[in-house]
Amino acid sequence: MSDESALREELCRVGASLYARGYVHASAGNLSARLADGWLITPTDACLGTLDPARLARLDRQGRQVSGDTASKTLALHRRIYDAAPEAACVIHTHSSHLVALTLSGVWSADDIVPPITPYFVMKVGHVPLVPYHRPGDPAVAELVAARIADFAARGTPIRAVMLERLGPNVWHRTPAEAMAVLEELEETAKLWLLAQPRPTPLAEAQIESLRQAFGARW
Repeated sequence: MSDESALREELCRVGASLYARGYVHASAGNLSARLADGWLITPTDACLGTLDPARLARLDRQGRQVSGDTASKTLALHRRIYDAAPEAACVIHTHSSHLVALTLSGVWSADDIVPPITPYFVMKVGHVPLVPYHRPGDPAVAELVAARIADFAARGTPIRAVMLERLGPNVWHRTPAEAMAVLEELEETAKLWLLAQPRPTPLAEAQIESLRQAFGARW
């Protein structure tokens, strides 16, 4: 099996896993991966639970489709994330329920949609800024996301996720499995924040510093 064949299979496995566990529904959400000479991305309006490796859209370095079904309309955003975050090799977008609910009820702040309430959120996810609502597929979102990536990189705290208001998270990492783990931890933290009453106190700065020293947490 070629590296690209294995990556196609892995994207479909991750899509099926996310669908089976309710992170995506119907035809919501999309996945992509960086190739040496372009990208793979899920087709427009595809159900992530029933992806076919052979029908994933393949695009060249100029963004021209060379095979597969018609690429998702979020391609421009995915490409901009890859440009802005060189370490990213996979991008996942979902409409995860607790994260969308959080934007409807009110996020913690524009720079951090949830506070650092658990050590694994700090270690595995990090800061997650809010991107104000735009219609799905609006090309303006790609530039807003790129600006947020650059902003946090300049602070010395590179990010692995942004939250699109009323739509859902975009997360990225080196592999589909690692990107999925970021998504899972982010959605679980949003769930804890929404369910916990009274709202929990964030970790203290000394506790966060300990996570930086021990695990290289990017907070």
